[in-house]
Amino acid sequence: QVQLVESGGGLVQAGGSLRLSCAASGRTFSRYTMGWFHQAPGKEREFVAAISWNFETFYADSVKGRFTISRDNGKNTVALQMNSLKPEDTAVYFCATVAEPYSTAFITTTRPYNYWGQGTQVTVSS
Repeated sequence: QVQLVESGGGLVQAGGSLRLSCAASGRTFSRYTMGWFHQAPGKEREFVAAISWNFETFYADSVKGRFTISRDNGKNTVALQMNSLKPEDTAVYFCATVAEPYSTAFITTTRPYNYWGQGTQVTVSS
């Protein structure tokens, strides 16, 4: 059974940085695209960033140049380095992985992701 466990959220002032981490278990991690999404109160879950099995990266326009996604296949982890944080980045951040190996189809939507972590809160104060 696939499990995803996020860590690293917290409270930070605007302009600060946080690093989120997600530990995966339960299948061959290196074959699957991993993604980060966030969800603010009253809003839908939104794509933030993704990294494919071959290390291709994808970002939402709102985070390009500020956030960096990376993966360590030896440790089965994916990280999201968040710099220059803004109050509008405040949300619960979720790690997710797709159902199909070696696929990047629709990865900027929630559609292909079938496993999700429990989420970690990120709060950016102004």
